[in-house]
Amino acid sequence: MTIATSHTPESKKINGEHILINMIYIAKNVDLDSGIELTRALEYWRRYFEENNIASALVISEGYFVQSFQGTRPAINIALEKILDEHSTIFPNIVNIEEIESRQWNGFLVKHLTSSAEDEEYALKSFSAGSDYNPYLMTSAQIKSFLTAVFENADSNKS
Repeated sequence: MTIATSHTPESKKINGEHILINMIYIAKNVDLDSGIELTRALEYWRRYFEENNIASALVISEGYFVQSFQGTRPAINIALEKILDEHSTIFPNIVNIEEIESRQWNGFLVKHLTSSAEDEEYALKSFSAGSDYNPYLMTSAQIKSFLTAVFENADSNKS
């Protein structure tokens, strides 16, 4: 009897399957509306990331996406290729790629910031380079801090 496991033997880890990567990108939504198309796209990516053991934290605000996703090196490379191929109209800009010891996120976290006072605090307080929210004006350190602040109280966020 053969038992299949998700564990990859050391001798088969030739493509970096043992190395975890965190990649953060920002993008401007120029294609998807805020309704059914966006909902379908988010569900598609939630399932894709789940199937490929990728954790993600996504912030949507004022037509911008800020997303961190974490997984093995091959999984992240394939996901990036898929994003560039299938969603080139969002014009993703990679702001950070780094190896990590463990995942910061669990699952597929999504936060849609609105014009509420609480959300405005996330979007503007020490993270934005001006009076308007624009992640393209933020440094990579500001973007990392922004994601951490937005999801610091998420139930599926690791401590």
